[in-house]
Amino acid sequence: REDRVRSDRLFYFKDMIIDTHTHLYDEDFREDFDSVVTRAKEAGVYKCIMPGIDSSSYGDMCEVEKRLAGFAYSAIGLHPTSVKGDWEEELDFVKREFAGRRFCAVGEIGLDGYWSREFMTEQKRVFYEQIVMAASAGCPIIVHLREATEDLYEVLEQLRRDGIRPRGVFHAFSGSYETYERINKYGDFMVGIGGVVTYKKATVAGVVERLPLERMVLETDSPWLSPVPYRGKRNEPSYLKEIVAKIAQLKGCTTSEVEEITTNNALTLFNIQ
Repeated sequence: REDRVRSDRLFYFKDMIIDTHTHLYDEDFREDFDSVVTRAKEAGVYKCIMPGIDSSSYGDMCEVEKRLAGFAYSAIGLHPTSVKGDWEEELDFVKREFAGRRFCAVGEIGLDGYWSREFMTEQKRVFYEQIVMAASAGCPIIVHLREATEDLYEVLEQLRRDGIRPRGVFHAFSGSYETYERINKYGDFMVGIGGVVTYKKATVAGVVERLPLERMVLETDSPWLSPVPYRGKRNEPSYLKEIVAKIAQLKGCTTSEVEEITTNNALTLFNIQ
């Protein structure tokens, strides 16, 4: 194809971008699913990564992946807010599914102290075990972290003691540049940049200014966290263009540079070339 361009690392498709975090299987997309996908493709979205949450949404996610083969890719994971009384059964479900087929990532996994800390001990165990599972297969992880940074360091220290160095992406990163540097000493991590970067006074904007593009991937987290000018409305993958434009502004580069580098980053990280 004429729009296939050779970079110094990989082939990429010119003016095509990858949404590395979208819940396309969510019920918010059911009424106009086909239109959402059409708008995404028209906006240059080339592929999408769909993070897993728990067993209750797994069937819907797999159905979307089958329906959009080559466009939408499933990850598998137990989200920290789904770690409750039945966490052992849910974790066993993740392990069985992971053993039975190939996934592009293990995620969305991590720690969340915002909604509740009732099961934080269990969250840390589930997070640790899923990282070990991913590492055993050379699979990247998609990390959710919210108001649990010190808990995160406990898990990362345990992994380091056990000789495990994970790789993946910190989804919807909201920490400081110094926090990123500290986290990255424990593994090989990129950061997912989404709609929040377009908000006024967003602290992640300062991180984007300092962080090389080679350490970023794009995401929407749709149907949530819509970028300006869609804030307050349902998010969707086509809005990735707004995020690209904001990153280019912050980095003082062209949108084409943002698209090329982040696309190559995602292709490499998730091995979906």
